[in-house]
Amino acid sequence: MTGQGGQGLAMTETSAAEPGDALLAGAPDRFNPDELLQRYARGRVRHFGQRQLLTGLGGITLWIVDGPLIGLLAIALALLGEAVDCLYLRGVTDRLNRGVTVERVRRISTLTGLFQALTIAGCVSLAWFGHAGALSIVYPAAFLAGAAINAGVVLPYHRSAGIARLAVYGLTVVMFIADYLARVNDAPGVQAMNVAGLLILMYLVVTFVGYALGVFDRQKHNILALADQARMLESANEDLMRRDAETRRLATALDHANDSVLVCGPDGRITWVNDGFTRTNGFTFDEAVGKLPGEFLNAPETDPATVAEISAALQDGRPFRGEILNKTKTGERIWIETNLVPVKRADGDGPPDMFVAVERDITRAKEQERELALARDAAEDGARAKSEFLATMSHEIRTPMNGVIGMADLLCDTPLDDEQRHYADTIKASSQALLKIINDVLDLSKLDAGKVELSPEPFDLRHCLEGVVRLMRPEAEKKGLTLTTDIAADLPDLVIGDDGRIRQVLVNLLGNALKFTDTGGASVSARAVPDEDSWGVVIEVSDTGVGIPAAKLDTIFDSFAQADATTTRRYGGTGLGLAISRRLVETMSGTLTVTSREGAGACFRVSVPLSRVPADMQAAPPAAALTDEDIAQLAGLDILVAEDSSVNRFLIGKFLGDLGLTLRFAHDGGQAVTMSDSQTPDIILMDMSMPVLSGIEATRQIRARPGPQPVIVALTANAFADDRAACIEAGMEAFLTKPVSREELLDCLLRSRPQVAAASEA
Repeated sequence: MTGQGGQGLAMTETSAAEPGDALLAGAPDRFNPDELLQRYARGRVRHFGQRQLLTGLGGITLWIVDGPLIGLLAIALALLGEAVDCLYLRGVTDRLNRGVTVERVRRISTLTGLFQALTIAGCVSLAWFGHAGALSIVYPAAFLAGAAINAGVVLPYHRSAGIARLAVYGLTVVMFIADYLARVNDAPGVQAMNVAGLLILMYLVVTFVGYALGVFDRQKHNILALADQARMLESANEDLMRRDAETRRLATALDHANDSVLVCGPDGRITWVNDGFTRTNGFTFDEAVGKLPGEFLNAPETDPATVAEISAALQDGRPFRGEILNKTKTGERIWIETNLVPVKRADGDGPPDMFVAVERDITRAKEQERELALARDAAEDGARAKSEFLATMSHEIRTPMNGVIGMADLLCDTPLDDEQRHYADTIKASSQALLKIINDVLDLSKLDAGKVELSPEPFDLRHCLEGVVRLMRPEAEKKGLTLTTDIAADLPDLVIGDDGRIRQVLVNLLGNALKFTDTGGASVSARAVPDEDSWGVVIEVSDTGVGIPAAKLDTIFDSFAQADATTTRRYGGTGLGLAISRRLVETMSGTLTVTSREGAGACFRVSVPLSRVPADMQAAPPAAALTDEDIAQLAGLDILVAEDSSVNRFLIGKFLGDLGLTLRFAHDGGQAVTMSDSQTPDIILMDMSMPVLSGIEATRQIRARPGPQPVIVALTANAFADDRAACIEAGMEAFLTKPVSREELLDCLLRSRPQVAAASEA
């Protein structure tokens, strides 16, 4: 029975005997309450036999000292407690697996442990109160001390069961001491010595239990610490292996990369290059390592500024990205895009440990860039040549056209017989048709260059539509065609848009409708759909003419395109009108579409958004015809005409000769400056293209003179916005495009009259 203390030692030894790796692997789980309870149960059951051998020896001792009855009773009592405790403990794992809570199992096992401790206390009491106790109090005290040590050793595994056992054994000792003092008649000294011995034995038991608990706690702490270290080491090893694998993969990838990769030390010397470096530059690993890249890669043509930038980046430890011209091992020149990155230490302090440069051969890209630049320059030269050609042709055609149209107008104002008037009208109509072709070509050029600028202003949409119809009605009547309108009653009167461009589109569409219609007629309809801040205006121009074949509908809006050659021969035209109209409508964020069947006419639909007019804004009133009173205001003006064309000088003289003006004529720009200096005119009509000095240069010189300044009006055959801007920049106030009609010239002079008056007052 004294073997009760063997269980705890055996359990400790079992824990220590487990393999180290397994002990560390399951360390956190080994010390949780569930696992400690199961370890307690397994240890108690596993050492049941060993304990009973010693229990039997204790029973035999009592048999010999106190007789067979006491010995057998002690053995039976001890076996009963062990049986109750172990029978329950051997089923602990199964109960936990079935879902019984740990707390319930712990409470019941505490009770069985308490019962087992009571049976041990009973056995010890048989020895204490029997003949053996009378012979010596040491034997029962030692017996009880062994049981207490056992209870203390297993205390970490099952605290409540251990405390219950220690409580029973402690109370038993207290009972023994009280009984000893009450019934034993030993001398006071002997009693004192025996009680002191019992107390010392109790102290030793307490000390031993405390030591055992400390050992357990230290073991637990050490094992958990080792487990944490093992996990950290394992994690570090895994991370190291992963990094090693990544490094290997990276090295493999770098070796097979098309780009060159260089690794340089802090001094800029190469420590490693990949195979891509060798493929690009021709130098092997051994030929490159230990050298500065510039020592063998820089060519005489390499930009020194770029080399200096790279050196500064290396010295400052900062990144660099740029392009540099290198030479290969064979002497070939190649363009390289390099990306230099400093790599600092892990702590981020101090200068870089190394530099990594990733370089790419961009020689082909540089060639393409150069080719694109050449192509761009060629395109710009072509566009510039085209613009210059159009400007020249515009000037060279418009200048004589100004004479043709002007002379035709003058001729029509003279007494003519019918045949002569027919000839004059034919000249005038032909020149107007030629002028329209010129204007169409210029418009197409502007659209191609994206230089068409819209001038949105408030205007009367209904008046615009009616004006176009009124303009085209004589053409319809001449061919015996009907021309009708269907303008919705709710069509807004005032909208914001470029009425000039809208009128141009409608004139083109309605002109085509009348041109390609021999019988029947044409119609114009208009409606508007209100939107948040605009109107969706839809205008349809329909006719009963020849129509358009289905196969030609997709190309009818192409430049210089007509339905077929027969149409061109029969009706004439350049085929630009529809192309210009569609692109003008698209410039206004609208659409122009057509529906047609051959022989059944066509319908062109214009859909364009036009902004609403604010309540405080009104449309400009339409220009009224000049009256005699208006023209009389021009009397007395001093006008200098700077024009190198004698025909144009003659026309302007005829236009203005009977108005009471003072007219002077200069044949070139230099003469215009001289005449202006000698007597400052009120208005100068300045041609742009003249010998000696151009109109622009002459204007600048005049504006640079001190004293009174005239109003300068540009006369130019160039109709581009750039020309207008150049005139304004030079100091001109107005701009007239040739050919100039008498009405346009008089209107411009009248609009300049207030400026003349202001200059005179100044």
